[in-house]
Amino acid sequence: MQLRNHVGRLAGGIGERNVFRAGTLRSAADYIRAEWTAQGYRVAVQAYTAEGVPSENLEVTAPGKSNPGEIILIGAHYDSVQGSPGANDNASGVAALLEISRRFAERAPARTVRFVAFVNEEPPFFFWDKMGSMIYAKAARARSDAIRLMASLEMLGCYSDQPGSQNYPPLLRFFYPDRGNFIAFVSNFSSRQVMHQLVNAFRSCSDFPVESLATFEFVPGVSWSDHLSFWREKYPAVMITDTAFYRYAYYHSALDTPEKLDYDSMAQVVDGLAQSFAVLAG
Repeated sequence: MQLRNHVGRLAGGIGERNVFRAGTLRSAADYIRAEWTAQGYRVAVQAYTAEGVPSENLEVTAPGKSNPGEIILIGAHYDSVQGSPGANDNASGVAALLEISRRFAERAPARTVRFVAFVNEEPPFFFWDKMGSMIYAKAARARSDAIRLMASLEMLGCYSDQPGSQNYPPLLRFFYPDRGNFIAFVSNFSSRQVMHQLVNAFRSCSDFPVESLATFEFVPGVSWSDHLSFWREKYPAVMITDTAFYRYAYYHSALDTPEKLDYDSMAQVVDGLAQSFAVLAG
């Protein structure tokens, strides 16, 4: 299974990857670059320096045929937090990114579909200007890119049918399931329309359980990924997640290792997402 192979390579073979381990950060970028090259893409690089370390956002594009100026952007960060091999956070998101891009390598979508592997999402860069997606989103706005949807793939590997396996911010537990067996789509209020379009597409393509939430950005966890950078630049953006620390016991720890993930459920999610993005891309 390719998802398992990607996670195993990033979190098992390469391991912790961030600017404080510059060699492994570079190895992760090289792995993604090689995978995309093998899929037939030309890899574009947005390079910059963070903490004195060369850092790269990597991008490939499936060009639109009838409406190429409109862009669906799918992204995931490939760095991991200090002290963690980052299997779920976020090798799972990168694995999904690579397998969804594989589907589009053989498609001719109406809209352009871009895939971006972001660097430096984790602290100390999160929220600040050296965060990879902040660099990217500002450049996209400066170019006047017509991004109709940005989807952030953030932790996709943990699922459980056990009662009580799902936690929430205050009050939400009264409205959502107590079992962590679903994939979640999360947006701010200004992105809720495109989020609902994506959720409806997912439901039409997959019977995997899905929940969605459009809410305030200050709710803990709601803005904690690369979609925040696009919200700041006034682009519609959605996070797709297994809900991270609200479900996953090994969040940001040394125990976030490849064998912890549910690859069968993850494969269903990725298949549904690939089909959903194809619907939105036309």
